[in-house]
Amino acid sequence: MGSSSSSYAPKTIYLDVDGKVQKVGPISVVMNTAIMMVDPEGALVSIDPTMPTNSPKAFRINELKTEVTNRLAMLEKRVELEGLKVVEIEKCKNDLKKLRDEMASRGGGRVNCPCKYNFSDDGKKVTPRRDVPSYPKYTLSQETIEALKKPTFDVWHWEHNEMLSCLEYMYHDLGLVKEFNMNPITLKRWLHVNILHIPMHMNYRNNPFHNFRHCFCVSQMMYGMIHLCNLQEKLTLTDMGILMTAAVCHDLDHPGYNNTYQINARTELAVRYNDISPLENHHCAVAFQILSLPECNIFANVDPDAFKQIRQAIITLILATDMARHGEILDSFKQKVDNFDFTNEEHVTCLKMVLIKCCDISNEVRPTEVAEPWVDCLLEEYFMQSDREKSEGLPVAPFMDRDKVTKPTAQIGFIKFVLIPMFETVMKLFPQIEEIMVQPLRDSRDHYEELKQIDDAMTEVEPVLSISLSLSLSLSLSLSLSQYMC
Repeated sequence: MGSSSSSYAPKTIYLDVDGKVQKVGPISVVMNTAIMMVDPEGALVSIDPTMPTNSPKAFRINELKTEVTNRLAMLEKRVELEGLKVVEIEKCKNDLKKLRDEMASRGGGRVNCPCKYNFSDDGKKVTPRRDVPSYPKYTLSQETIEALKKPTFDVWHWEHNEMLSCLEYMYHDLGLVKEFNMNPITLKRWLHVNILHIPMHMNYRNNPFHNFRHCFCVSQMMYGMIHLCNLQEKLTLTDMGILMTAAVCHDLDHPGYNNTYQINARTELAVRYNDISPLENHHCAVAFQILSLPECNIFANVDPDAFKQIRQAIITLILATDMARHGEILDSFKQKVDNFDFTNEEHVTCLKMVLIKCCDISNEVRPTEVAEPWVDCLLEEYFMQSDREKSEGLPVAPFMDRDKVTKPTAQIGFIKFVLIPMFETVMKLFPQIEEIMVQPLRDSRDHYEELKQIDDAMTEVEPVLSISLSLSLSLSLSLSLSQYMC
């Protein structure tokens, strides 16, 4: 042993190993052995140079092989894992270095890192920043850009990320990003994120009709009308920002059941808003909950007083989409249209209300192959509501009852008495919409009236066919019986 223990003479020790007494020694006891010893009474015996020489009444030895083996295995595993981590870290470092060198060689200067941090030239992390929305960027072709400006745009051929990119383009193209000093990343996030940090289009529930594609339809039609009616020359950029933003937000979190159901069923929304446009009030509330998030506030750089006016204007437009107010709003516009004054704030507000109403219910303006699938979607949503109303003992509107309505009967009255009168009134102010918007409505009316005539004719023929079939069967049976009797 070392010098500190040289005065201790070797000893003979008797050990009890698994019931057998063994004589060990003379030995020099080594420290930190992997055993422990107890005397015959069970008391621990210190294993060091001062341990006593015992008698044949041996110390009992307990080996720690299992514990030591297990611990050794754990340590070996840990070393192995840590070694793998080191290898992976080194590999990542090498990959990052190669990527950074390649980007630097291509860019010829500062490296723009796409991760959530900004980096200095020496690669050190400097300042954190919020993640950029991750939806794939769709690059618009010139053909798409031109098509977006027209009411004939086919909205069925686009994925969600493509529609988001189109909406983003509209804001840039109209000059709204510059006008409101929007952070382009905030615009992306506003289009992409709702209050629960889910893609914004998820705020448009998976309803048959009132879904994100409908939101895009309305927004694209608004963008098309702005171009068709040359509104850039007649309205302010603030007005156009209000029109577009109201269009994007106008049906946020629509539950798929209309105001009549909300009020009759005494839903939480109807109670909250005292039966006054419960859905439209809810859409407004959700819209401004999203805008209240700093990372989603596209109007963050607008003067507070100006934002207050923008907020009120957006609310006014979204509330105008309640069809219960259709007659009131259209009558007000009719009183102004013959002497319309674009410098009169009341006139302009009324026009904006009518414009968002036109866009909200504009599907029949589009080509038949684009418009007709929307009728199927709307009827499906109507039938879901009427089925629920029947099961809950609530009143059912005939135009929503699957047992009473058909596509022609659903559309003819709506086109004749709602759409055409409203668009023809707008046409007085913007004659250029007649060919591309009003005439398609007239054609659509004629189309559904022809379908109704066919349906009516089939309805009249069916009883005659039924009688003829019965007579034919009776005659055949009589002939068969007569032949049998002969």
